[in-house]
Amino acid sequence: MADYAIAPSILSADFARLGEECDNVLAAGADIIHFDVMDNHYVPNLTIGPLVCEALRKHGISAPIDVHLMVSPVDRIVGDFANAGASYITFHPEASEHIDRTLQLIKGEGCKAGLVFNPATPLTYLDYVIDKIDMILLMSVNPGFGGQSFIPSALDKLGQVREIIDASGRDIRLEIDGGVKVDNIGQIAAAGADTFVSGSGLFSKGQDGDPNRYDSIVAEMRSELAKAQ
Repeated sequence: MADYAIAPSILSADFARLGEECDNVLAAGADIIHFDVMDNHYVPNLTIGPLVCEALRKHGISAPIDVHLMVSPVDRIVGDFANAGASYITFHPEASEHIDRTLQLIKGEGCKAGLVFNPATPLTYLDYVIDKIDMILLMSVNPGFGGQSFIPSALDKLGQVREIIDASGRDIRLEIDGGVKVDNIGQIAAAGADTFVSGSGLFSKGQDGDPNRYDSIVAEMRSELAKAQ
C-alpha cells in the first residue's frame, strides 16, 4: 500500500483561527501542514513568513510542516524557516542562482529539501541534483493564488517524475499542489503522486462552524486514494 499523505494548505484556512484550523484538520486525519510562502516578487501575491510557522509550533503543532517557498532570492530566508520549525523546505529552481548550493543549505539546516516545478518548467534540473532531494513538488496550477483549477497535463508530468524517482532508488516524496479535490485525487494518485496538497478543496469546504467539519472530507479523500492502489 502506498504511503499516501494529505497536506492541507493553510493558504485557504481561516487565519483568524489558524492554530485551531490546523488542530482540527490534523485531528481529521491529515498528515502534513503545507505552508505557502509568497513574496509579491517571484509570484504576484504576498502571504506569510517564518513568524507564522514559529507560532504554529508554539501553538503545539507537531506534524511535519512543509514550507513551499515562492520567493526570490531563496537562500536568505532558509535559515529563518528552519529555525521556525520547518520540516521540509522546497523552492523553485528558477528562483535560485545556485540550485545545488541552496539544496545543501537546506539540508545543512537540518531540514528535508525539495524542488518545485511549475507547469511549464522542465524536469532536466533533476539530472544533476536528484541525490540531494527528499521531495519533488509538481505544481498543477501556476503559482501565486489559491482556488485555481487543476491543469490536466500535470498527470503526464507526474508519471515522468515517478519514473525518475523509481529509477533513482531513492526515498523521495512526490507531491502535487493545485486544484486537488475529492473528485480527482484518485486519478492524481494513479498517475504517481503520494503527497497531496489541498487548500480550497479541503479548508473552504469545511468552514461551517463545526469543529468536526473536516472529518468527512479527509475520509472521502482516503476512500478515493484506497481505490487508486
